[in-house]
Amino acid sequence: MAHTDSALESSQDLYGDDHISSSEQTPLRPDAFVLSDEEKIERISSNVRDILLTLGMDLDDDSLKGTPNRVAKMFVREIFGGLHPDRRPKSSTFSNKYKYGEMLVEKNITVYSTCEHHLLPIVGRAHIAYISNGSVVGLSKMNRIVDYYAKRPQVQERMNIQIVRELQKVLGTQDVACVIDAKHLCVNSRGIRDVDSSTVTAEYGGRFKEEAVRREFLDYINLETEF
Repeated sequence: MAHTDSALESSQDLYGDDHISSSEQTPLRPDAFVLSDEEKIERISSNVRDILLTLGMDLDDDSLKGTPNRVAKMFVREIFGGLHPDRRPKSSTFSNKYKYGEMLVEKNITVYSTCEHHLLPIVGRAHIAYISNGSVVGLSKMNRIVDYYAKRPQVQERMNIQIVRELQKVLGTQDVACVIDAKHLCVNSRGIRDVDSSTVTAEYGGRFKEEAVRREFLDYINLETEF
């Protein structure tokens, strides 16, 4: 076991803080949903309690005694709630009866996610566009799709791709694009502690791979929104 642990640590040291992404799909075990939410909360609560005790915290203190259960419920029901396929948003589409043929852009969608390498927050904005080929989707559904894929341990590139793939499937078109600009607290609050840096990723499908169409989308993102 000691040799195995040493090999694992050496492998982790090799990558260090490098940004590693394994695939488009969130890495889940086949038995990921065998346990109920309540069973997961109970197990995670016990594990968080062990972590805090190992760190030397006094869990009899009034401020800390409820922390393990609060963290467990937050993990299962909130910040990692997007792992469960039952929470996938239902995205009804409608016929484009008004024959709108230009791109539709929804920008500044709030992103709250969690870096899967250090379990620290990713906070930023997503900008989405699509060109209808006969179907349209409710505006709030795009926010819900972003929220669903954000609520899991993530890599920003993967999240970007997952959002685009989902909208392509819902709308029945490849003409979908998404740009995400986000701060990673694993960079901003630890390690290099560069508080000003952010990460920008993009995924372009169909006509958005054309330079002129992509440029139009990016110009829309840069427009000042006034109320």
